[in-house]
Amino acid sequence: MSGTWLTTRAWLLMLPLLVVMISVIGWPLVDTVGLSFTDAKLVGTEGSFVGIDNYVKMLSGSNFQRTLITTAWFAIVSVAAEMVIGVLAALLLNQQFRGRTALRALMILPWALPTVVNATLWRLIYNPEYGALNAALMQLGLLDAYRSWLGEPGTALAALIVADCWKNFPLVALIALAALQAVPRDITAASLVDGAGPFARFRFVILPYLAGPLMVALVLRTIEAFKVFDIIWVMTRGGPANSTRTLSILVYQEAFSFQRAGSGASLALIVTLLVTLLAAGYAALVRKTAGSAA
Repeated sequence: MSGTWLTTRAWLLMLPLLVVMISVIGWPLVDTVGLSFTDAKLVGTEGSFVGIDNYVKMLSGSNFQRTLITTAWFAIVSVAAEMVIGVLAALLLNQQFRGRTALRALMILPWALPTVVNATLWRLIYNPEYGALNAALMQLGLLDAYRSWLGEPGTALAALIVADCWKNFPLVALIALAALQAVPRDITAASLVDGAGPFARFRFVILPYLAGPLMVALVLRTIEAFKVFDIIWVMTRGGPANSTRTLSILVYQEAFSFQRAGSGASLALIVTLLVTLLAAGYAALVRKTAGSAA
């Protein structure tokens, strides 16, 4: 009887949370699924049932395929750079030197800045008329004329990746720095006595302690990078010539710019499914890594 009462009490305590989740997640999701099978417009009639036509159109369209490649490239390059820079920054800040505490605090600033503020700052840095990047490169003699870094398809995506890395590498650095505190000092000292070099110490002594936390950071950053919207929308709005358009921006354009609510809903669900599969794959990899470490 007591066990049944405890179970009932637990469900009663969770009831407000369940109501909120069903209201803000469950019902909108069900409504979006239903909308994706219609040709409804954003404003006007509800539209008629079209079956899976929206999904077939989206998946077979060249816009979706090009945008998927752009999104994957952005996610892979930006996350890889953030992981490398974050680990290097953590290794540096784990050393003993004067001003280390202040430098740790300063490192958090890019991550603490709102993404819109970060994007606006980098848009000013890349400005083709008075941007700091052009001025610095001109003074160093590396450029003979100002360039529109965000206005050229060949450089716009790379410029966005740099801005995203500067914003998010502190998260990886903080996770790695916390993991470094768990590395036993006696093992590090023993490796020094054995004559292990810096790379050998990192590979065989430090990296095993970083593997689990870095896998968590990799999962978080990959999912966020795959559904990135705000920083790209503020800086380029997906241009020039759609060279920086990601899946999230394509969803926004389809649903709100072109006011095709039905096809926009189907595309949003496709993106949701891709992110879910990505998260599930990473979760399995995390469990496998944790099991190997144990």
